Amino acid sequence: MPSLPRLARLAGSAALAFALTVGAALAQDAPKASTPQEAAKPAAAGETAGGWQTSISLIAPSKYPPDFKHYDYVNPDAPKGGTLNSAVIGSFDSFNPFIVRGTPAAGLATFGGGLLYDSLMEQSTDEPATSYGMIAEALRYPPDFSSVTFRLNPKARWHDGKPITVEDVIWSFNTLKSLHPQWAAYYKNVVKAEKTGDREVTFTFDQKNNRELPNIMGDLTVLPKHYWEGTGPDGKKRDISQPTSEPPLGSGPYRIGKFSMGKSIEWERVPDYWAADNPTRVGRYNYGRIDYTYFRDQNAAWEAFKKGGLDDYRIENISQRWAEGYDFPAVKNGEVIQKTVPNHSVANMQAYVLNNRLPKFQDRRVREALTLAFNFQEMNRTLFHGLYKRLDSYFANSELASSGLPGDRELKFLTPLKGKIPDEVFTKPFTLPDYDTANATRTYLRQAYQLLTEAGYVRKGTGLVNARTGEPFTIEMLGDDPSENRILEPYARSLERLGIKATVRIVDQNQYIDRLRNFDFEVASIPYYPQSLSPGNEQRDYWSSKAADSPGSRNYAGIKNPAIDTLINDIVFAKDRADLVAATHALDRVMLWEYYVIPQWYNDKVWLAYWTKLQMPKQRPSSASIDPYAWWVKGAGKDTASAK
Repeated sequence: MPSLPRLARLAGSAALAFALTVGAALAQDAPKASTPQEAAKPAAAGETAGGWQTSISLIAPSKYPPDFKHYDYVNPDAPKGGTLNSAVIGSFDSFNPFIVRGTPAAGLATFGGGLLYDSLMEQSTDEPATSYGMIAEALRYPPDFSSVTFRLNPKARWHDGKPITVEDVIWSFNTLKSLHPQWAAYYKNVVKAEKTGDREVTFTFDQKNNRELPNIMGDLTVLPKHYWEGTGPDGKKRDISQPTSEPPLGSGPYRIGKFSMGKSIEWERVPDYWAADNPTRVGRYNYGRIDYTYFRDQNAAWEAFKKGGLDDYRIENISQRWAEGYDFPAVKNGEVIQKTVPNHSVANMQAYVLNNRLPKFQDRRVREALTLAFNFQEMNRTLFHGLYKRLDSYFANSELASSGLPGDRELKFLTPLKGKIPDEVFTKPFTLPDYDTANATRTYLRQAYQLLTEAGYVRKGTGLVNARTGEPFTIEMLGDDPSENRILEPYARSLERLGIKATVRIVDQNQYIDRLRNFDFEVASIPYYPQSLSPGNEQRDYWSSKAADSPGSRNYAGIKNPAIDTLINDIVFAKDRADLVAATHALDRVMLWEYYVIPQWYNDKVWLAYWTKLQMPKQRPSSASIDPYAWWVKGAGKDTASAK
């Protein structure tokens, strides 16, 4: 189950990976169903009783009862109004985030609805792998997880006042599956969506005992069928399969106001938002307006933050800047505050990603050699002020990370794959090179060169060539911001010591996104989509053989390995939490030993800097490190969508 990227300011940035899970719940005063229903109740972990429930959890019983009034950490009396200003890198050319073409505006999200749309259920900020009702006020599913039924909230409305219907839900599901390979993969096990009651929709699955499928359907973003099947101001029929410059109709807490295509966009708070009194909306979405301004690169955005009025807070992701850059006047006089916040999230894999579709990267010995050549310790010491930790897992900073040798429960998944996965999986703990030891550089480069020799490469002059074809070993490293030179060039220089001609190419962000979507790169520094504490069906989009051949998927590395496919299924069909953790350990361990990517580093803290116009609750959410939508603007007063 993925954590949904609802920190919408990042919608247009491929280089900056930070995501925030947010949630919503059943309104306390929601009208009773029009037909006799059994009382809804909160969910226990993996509950299979078949009765109506107001929440669903994959890990533990949900924290909040059906009649809770708001999240514990929010200020329910937070004033409404004022403007949140945010800087975004790059540009945008569309208000349609659900297709492969185009770059959507900040505030829109492929998963989770962003600021514009609501979903059936919403993931909680205050507990992992738990969702509460939003458009659906309750759900139920049978003990074998072969289907799930949602009961819609009769209060749910589009911004034009029309009710959100079962027909909207069914149309959204069928349409999204046809628009993007991510949706097709995410909903691949859903064979039917049908109306089964006046306000009930049932999704039937092609398999049983996939515990995550009810949660997955709760993530469905619901779109207005009547709007998309209607005609636009130009008199032409709207087409959701194409980019659009017309602000779409939504159902969420904000709607699009003024905009300058590619340069800026204003989001206006909806004054009569149907879910404003929903317990997980109380004390949240307080800004009267959210303004996004686009900048060409990270340096321009940084200057905008320092100036003030264009970017009210930033999550810093450059260690040198955090250590040395916050000495400008607004920091010295107390107008800007720096705060270090513990990071409770699974550390997403950030890596030099090898495009394994290319023949030169298909030999594991080559990939291992490239891993040995990366000197993290020197970069951390000379560039990062020693502030980062080395990533040695696809699920670092969590119980899902593998370590040591596999235990008995993990071996249950690994043993059937013997002969299909590296032998070292069973005999050696996975480790990455430690360049802080004596003679490390000479040792690791010698080992790397030996592996390249075994893989069929020889020295010719100062370069490395394929002994059979005579083709030089070259690598182009792709980036999307000039600041990436500082992390690409040191690695390129290390590879050149092996005779590999490595070059760095920086392109604009739109071109970078397009090249990643179409897997048109050799090596790229990529922060993967954040993982959750309950991995599941989304792993197919990250690592499966089918996703490797699907442009627009997140299998950037091009992994096509039947053993990996098997382990993904072991995760998807895990019978309980213990098996899920063990199967995830097994997947993690095999992918590490296959050397598909060269892991980089992570930060176990969030570096937050903000102008003091922003106020925030004393408590933080338990699951997410921060929740900017629970903040408010100092001096904000009367609730108005146009408040400054």
